[in-house]
Parts: sequence; C-alpha cells; structure tokens
Amino acid sequence: MWFIITVLFSGLITGAVAKALVSGPAPEGCLPTAFLGVAGSLVGGFLGYLLFGKDLDDGKLQLSGFFGSVFGAVLVLLVYRSRATK
Repeated sequence: MWFIITVLFSGLITGAVAKALVSGPAPEGCLPTAFLGVAGSLVGGFLGYLLFGKDLDDGKLQLSGFFGSVFGAVLVLLVYRSRATK
C-alpha cells in the first residue's frame, strides 16, 4: 500500500513540475497530474535505460531519475496536447 502512495505522490510532484514547464492546456486536478507524472516516469525510465543502460541495480534513488521523469512527463504532456487538439 505504501508503494502505491509513494508512486502517486512522486508522480504528483513530477507531473506538477512538467505542467509548470509547459504552458497551455493540461489535465486538471491532482489525480490526472499524478497519472501524468507516473506515465512520464515510466517513459523517462524506459528512455534512460535504452540510452544509458542504467537500472535498479545502480540504486533506486538517483537525481538523473527525477530529471528523466520530468522529461518523460513533458513528452507525455505534449502527446496529450497534440491528441486533444485534433
């Protein structure tokens, strides 16, 4: 249970940072922002693994992971915005 709460809380922070970096329409509310951050974390983690070969064996908490999560959330937000305008 604590894992889910931690993931949603970190997703909320990551999604809020991504929404602050990218202006324009974005999902409103805490839960959609948290899901944006969680999806961004998955995308950023996947891209980081493909590009740099890092995984959980290198440590669970890394500063680069936060930046990768924000980058992934920005990508997810841009895709959301492009799909919402069509």
